Amino acid sequence: MIRIEIDEESGFCFGVVNAIRKAEDELTKGKALCCLGDIVHNSREVERLKDMGLTTINHDQFKQLHNTKVLLRAHGEPPETYQIAHENNIEIIDATCPVVLRLQKRIKQAFQQNAGKDTQIVIYGKNGHAEVLGLVGQTDGKAIVIEKAIEAQKLDFTKNICLFSQTTKSLDEFKEIVEYIKQHISPNATFEYSDTICRQVANRMPRIREFAASHDLIFFVSGKKSSNGKMLFEECLKVNSNSHLIDSPEEIDPSLLQDVTSIGVCGATSTPKWLMEQISQHLHTLVESANLINT
Repeated sequence: MIRIEIDEESGFCFGVVNAIRKAEDELTKGKALCCLGDIVHNSREVERLKDMGLTTINHDQFKQLHNTKVLLRAHGEPPETYQIAHENNIEIIDATCPVVLRLQKRIKQAFQQNAGKDTQIVIYGKNGHAEVLGLVGQTDGKAIVIEKAIEAQKLDFTKNICLFSQTTKSLDEFKEIVEYIKQHISPNATFEYSDTICRQVANRMPRIREFAASHDLIFFVSGKKSSNGKMLFEECLKVNSNSHLIDSPEEIDPSLLQDVTSIGVCGATSTPKWLMEQISQHLHTLVESANLINT
């Protein structure tokens, strides 16, 4: 018998739920709505909202808009975006995640307080990621972004360092960076750091490892653009080498279902529950067609 289970802890985080709710509320009024960038890093959910009337635009297109309404997604935006909106009479529906918003304010405050003190504002995050662009924007583009612990080596340890983290990064690697800087910072320089990783996201890592280890086969459902998805999928692979990253039922290889007794379906903070349920239903169909009994 094959058991198929969906991880109840997987799926949209609060920030994404809030952004999608705001978009749906506006769209149900029958009004046109643009979103600056993909509302979530999942092409299936983006397509669903597109069918409801949501138009995704980039920053160049945003600069050309006037007298309209634009949704800002959970990732947040740099100050420049709000300035353009003011100048072009664009009404902003701000769905920036509260956790990201607090982080932006802390980074801006640190930057202003350390003006003229030769302090390095360092952000542990992914270069080019929407959230990170918004964070760097709080420092007039002067923050240093490091993606991996090893990149901490490029910092100037004779100067003060103020460290922050993108909200969805690895807590373990953040701690590794903190320890490295502590060991190498000059006695004449100061080091301050703020653990700004979202616990709703961070707490999913031990849960996803436990879930992946409890099944013979794992289908991790995530959009290819999702940084959180890549990170959580790597956690699955650490404990279960028979883990597979997919974005739709069509990507499932039926041959993988042979000789397994349990299948787990899980996903990223950008993965809609309805998509994981669709994957599960497809798996049930495949199992039944192969004359394997499900429970």
